[in-house]
Amino acid sequence: MQNQTMPADEAEFIALFEQWSEKQDFNEGDIVEGKVLSIGKDFVIVDIGYKSEGQIPVAEFVEPDGSIGIAAGDQVEVYVEARENDMGLVELSKEKADRLKIWDEIAEACENEELVEGVITGRVKGGLTVDIGVKAFLPGSQVDLRPVRNLEKYIGQRFHFKVIKFNKKRGNIVLSRRALLEKQREALKNQTLAQLEEGMLIDGVVKNITDYGAFIDLGGIDGLLHITDMSWARINHPSEMFEVGQNVRVKVLKYDPERERVSLGLKQNTEDPWLSVDTRYGIGQSVAGKVVSLTDYGAFIEIEEGVEGLVHVSEMSWTKRVKHPSQLVNVGDDVEAVILEIDARAKRISLGMKQAQQNPWDVLAEKYPPGTQVKGTVRNITNFGIFIGIDEGIDGLCHVTDLSWGHANINPADLYKKGDEVEAVVLSIDPEKERFSLGIKQLQGDPWMTIHGKYPRGSVQKGKVAKILDFGAIVELDSFIEGFLHISEIAEEKVENIHKVLEEGQDIEVKILSIIPEERKLGLSLKRVGQDDDDYVYDNAAPEAATTLGELIRAKLDLSNLPDANDGQ
Repeated sequence: MQNQTMPADEAEFIALFEQWSEKQDFNEGDIVEGKVLSIGKDFVIVDIGYKSEGQIPVAEFVEPDGSIGIAAGDQVEVYVEARENDMGLVELSKEKADRLKIWDEIAEACENEELVEGVITGRVKGGLTVDIGVKAFLPGSQVDLRPVRNLEKYIGQRFHFKVIKFNKKRGNIVLSRRALLEKQREALKNQTLAQLEEGMLIDGVVKNITDYGAFIDLGGIDGLLHITDMSWARINHPSEMFEVGQNVRVKVLKYDPERERVSLGLKQNTEDPWLSVDTRYGIGQSVAGKVVSLTDYGAFIEIEEGVEGLVHVSEMSWTKRVKHPSQLVNVGDDVEAVILEIDARAKRISLGMKQAQQNPWDVLAEKYPPGTQVKGTVRNITNFGIFIGIDEGIDGLCHVTDLSWGHANINPADLYKKGDEVEAVVLSIDPEKERFSLGIKQLQGDPWMTIHGKYPRGSVQKGKVAKILDFGAIVELDSFIEGFLHISEIAEEKVENIHKVLEEGQDIEVKILSIIPEERKLGLSLKRVGQDDDDYVYDNAAPEAATTLGELIRAKLDLSNLPDANDGQ
């Protein structure tokens, strides 16, 4: 066969075709650029310069609102999944092309320490998921500068992140927002420190709250606002005034550049209310306030923000014996009080709650003048008398000596018990000393006022030895009357030891020698029983005998008051 020369135009066509074929030589997995030819119901047809056209599922172009985000004639990068399918078309993917492109961009950002942008989409174990075009992981420790308790609040928010770990083969990307914040904070910190000085006012944001104060972010550096510098008023916990994220203007109290420590104050933005407390309050002034604290000795009342006064337990009630303020008030109660004392320098105000009410003791004195008969209930029993409740909160004391006209050494518990209803006579009321004296025996006539008729001088009466003393004996004539038998009136002969002659409980007969009703003194004689009255001059010679134990002791000290005292010793 003979060689024939190829025409020039045919040779040019073959050269162009071979050149085109070389350019369109691609493999599965490559990313190529193509042109959208048409958009069908299920597929988008794309010309990628291959002998066959390619197809992409329409679903890969559907926007969130349901529209198709592409039109015929648009240029698009696609991923080659298969050269030809059963229909002779190349299978392409727009989503895979985008994803691979994003991976390349992320790899480049990681290598160059550049930032990527994404939206936090959900919560997973240990952190959050982030959509940066592909799914990435944000550890909980890398979300913020400080540990975050509630990670869910970040879902849906868009941030910039730093890629700190990247593995394309495993599809693993780890992000950090904290690294970015630290870098920003360091730059802001240097700027803040350059202008920071003591005494200046500065705006900040509450970053953290503790039991002892709040940390305020001043811009790259935190300052401590101690609880004692938050308010002139009492604060139990900083959370009463602040919450995390709150904006606040504070004063720089102290700044240590070397240690980068800043102490802040909020109350210093206003004047100390104690500096002018004397101009607003005076002794005797009535005030209203709220109970802010209780102690064993009283209650602190806030009468204005930053100014508190103490109501001592002794100033809480006119009538109740308050052992602890909680018996009358609780924290948070609104109370009325009267200013008793002011010491502005020491920041002390003494208050009285009872002074805000009328003193019931003053009312009592007007209501029950001496001699008034009253009824009450036995509240308490002691060895020196009984307390009788008359008005609410006020008890009157009936001393043991006012229980009966009889013996003074009786035991009140033998006569009364708590809860007994009794009648008494008001003897005296002392509002200043808060003393209310009552008498029960005064309800009956004084037997000593009629003693002359019952026990006339010179008469012989039966009695019982109630008490033996070294210098005589107490003789009980009846339930109310006792007389004194001096040792010299026991026998004609001198008695050396009275215990050998008399014994307690012994029944004897005695003669009445002297009677002094006003002093409740009755002189007795044992040796004169049976003697004629002519043998003894009652008006002149009778001793003024003591009958009470106290009087007998005094008489013992002053023996001149007793007949034949020297002989009886």
